Amino acid sequence: MSVQERKQRERAERERLIVATARELAEQQGWDAVTTRRLAESIEYSQPVLYSHFRGKREIIGAVALQGASEMAVAMRAATAAADGPRARVTALARAYLDFAERHPAVYDALFQLDGGLAYAQEDTPEPLKDAFAALLECLSEVAGDGVRPELFTETFWASLHGLATLTRAGRLPPEDAEHRTELLVDRLSML
Repeated sequence: MSVQERKQRERAERERLIVATARELAEQQGWDAVTTRRLAESIEYSQPVLYSHFRGKREIIGAVALQGASEMAVAMRAATAAADGPRARVTALARAYLDFAERHPAVYDALFQLDGGLAYAQEDTPEPLKDAFAALLECLSEVAGDGVRPELFTETFWASLHGLATLTRAGRLPPEDAEHRTELLVDRLSML
C-alpha cells in the first residue's frame, strides 16, 4: 500500500468517525449538542482536523442525512421484499418508514427537518436521496392507479407518512392509534 493510499484510508476513517460521533451525540442529546468543539473533543482530534473534513455543522448534518437515506432505502426495500401482494407491500413500506423515523429521530431530522445543504428533487440531488425516493417509488408505482403519475402519487404518500411521523413524534397524535392510522392511510390513499 502506498503512502497516498494509506493517507486516503485514514482520512476516510476519520470522516466516518466524525459522522458516527455526530450521529450518536444527536441521537442521545439532540442536534443542539452537536458542536464542532464537542465533536473534536469526542473524537480526540483538533478542530482544524475536523474542519479539514467538513466546513461546519451544516455539512456534518448533510453527511448524516446521506447515510440515513441509504439506511432508510435498505430498510424499506427489505420490508417490501418480504411482503406478498401490493397491499402487503405498501403496508410494509409504511411501517418500515415510520419505524425508521421513530428509531432514528436525529437522523430523520437531518434528512427532513434540518439544513444539511442538500438539494432535494433537483438535478443535483445526491444519489442516496434519489435512491431513498426510488425505494418508495418502486413499491408505490404499482398502486398509483390509472392516469396517475407514479412520482406524484409517491410524493403524496410520502408526505402523508412524513406527517404521521412528525405529528406522532411531537405527541400531537395519540400513540395507541398508530397502527390504525397506518392501515387507514394504506386503505384510503392507495385504494387497495
